[in-house]
Amino acid sequence: MKIFRAAIVLVVFLGTLRAFAETKITNENVSALDAPQFEIALESAYLLGVFNNPNSYEIGAEFLTARVRWGAVQSDNWLRGYNQFYVSAMAEPIFRGIENHYFGLNFGMRYNFVRPGSRLVPYFSGGLGLGWIDSHPEIRGAQGQDFTFNILTAAGISYKMAEHWKLDAGILYQHLSNGGQTDPNPSLNLLGPQVGLDYSF
Repeated sequence: MKIFRAAIVLVVFLGTLRAFAETKITNENVSALDAPQFEIALESAYLLGVFNNPNSYEIGAEFLTARVRWGAVQSDNWLRGYNQFYVSAMAEPIFRGIENHYFGLNFGMRYNFVRPGSRLVPYFSGGLGLGWIDSHPEIRGAQGQDFTFNILTAAGISYKMAEHWKLDAGILYQHLSNGGQTDPNPSLNLLGPQVGLDYSF
């Protein structure tokens, strides 16, 4: 049930972002925000288990992410910025823990807060997805089955290095769970730093 409650919260959150995105949007405004139409990013994170599991997990998370601009907010307040819809392919070797690897997909939204004339762009993002882990249900604290849902939430800052290149740095939270399809369902909650290199079109 926890994953379904989280999904409802995320849907409401994304709907709110979309409502903001539909205000005062024109091609001229998008250009003024310097909002790219499309981005590809390579991202890496080092995640540690933070609570709810008796095992001390350490995971290296690798993401290949595609982002498409989906609305902009042209205003004079802190909401000035633009939305992006993203799809991430995930490959995660497990350095410490019961399982050995996780592969998955995540779909979500990212909001970028743009200040006029600044190379620094704060952002936050959130998404839901699914994936597969090499589960060991016979071991206490291990995941109960291979098929697993994931939730990602991140916040950080992008730095525009050149016309098409940006560097991201932030904090990533990841939740892995099978949604209660097995009992027990220990799940994983992970937190750690994330960096990324973006190329925009």
